[in-house]
Amino acid sequence: MKKRIYEIIQMGHKGDRASSIYDIFMIVVILLSIVPLMFMKVYPIFDVIEKVTVVIFIIDYLLRWWTADLRLKEGGWSYVYYPFTRWAIIDLLSILPGLNLIGDGFKIFRVARLLRILRLLKLFRYSDAVQVLVSVIRKERKVLMAVLGISVFYIFLTALIMFNTEPRINPDTGQETFTCFFDALYWSTVTLTTVGYGDLIPVTEIGRLVGMLSSLVGVAIIALPSGVITASYLEEIRSAKKRKEEDLEENAKEIEEEKDFHSVLDES
Repeated sequence: MKKRIYEIIQMGHKGDRASSIYDIFMIVVILLSIVPLMFMKVYPIFDVIEKVTVVIFIIDYLLRWWTADLRLKEGGWSYVYYPFTRWAIIDLLSILPGLNLIGDGFKIFRVARLLRILRLLKLFRYSDAVQVLVSVIRKERKVLMAVLGISVFYIFLTALIMFNTEPRINPDTGQETFTCFFDALYWSTVTLTTVGYGDLIPVTEIGRLVGMLSSLVGVAIIALPSGVITASYLEEIRSAKKRKEEDLEENAKEIEEEKDFHSVLDES
C-alpha cells in the first residue's frame, strides 16, 4: 500500500492513470489557491478556498514525508532528511501562510500574503519541461555563473562611471537624476538588459557613450547563456527520448520473455 501511494503522489508517467489524475488534481488545487491573490477585495469564499487547499497541501506534504524512505532510499534517516530537501521546503512555505486560518496559535505565520505566490513553484514538480530545464541549468551552471559574474562586474563598473560623471540635476529639465549609487545601479541593470525604461537618462557625452556600450554588451551577454541553454536543452531532450525508447524496448523484451516462459509451462 505504501509503495502504491508513493507511485501515485510522484509525477505521473504514461500508463499510471491514478498518478496522472493526482497530478492534474494537485495542479488545479495549486491554481485555485492563488485565485485570492488576483483580487484586492476579500470575499468569504476565499477563506473557504484557503482552508480547503491548505488541508490538501498538508495531506500531500505528510504523504510525501511518510514515503520519503522510498524516494531518498536512506532508510530511517530519510524521514530526517526529507524536511530539508528542496521540494519539502517549498511545500512547507506554501502551507505556512494559511495556518493562521486553522488556529489562532499560528498567527505568528501571518507573514505575508506574498508567501502564497510560492505555491506556483509547486507546479514545477508536475512539469517534464521544467525538470529538463532545471537539469540543463545544473549541468551548465559553471558557464552560467561565469556569465553572471561578468554581468555583475559590468553593471557595477558602469554604475560607478555614471554616478561619478553625471550631474545630480538634469540641466535641461531641472529634475534629479543619479542622486544615489542605487540609482546608478538601477540604470546600469536596465540598460544592460536592453530594457531602458527612460526614467533615468545620461546627459553627458561620457554617460551617453557608456549607455550605448552597455546596450551592445547587453545583447551579447543575453545571447551567450541563451545559446548555451538552448543547445544543452535540445541535447537533454534527445537523451531523455533515447532513454525512454530503451526502457520501452526493455519492457517489451521482458514481456516477450514472460510469454515464452508461460508457453513452455503450458506445453509441459
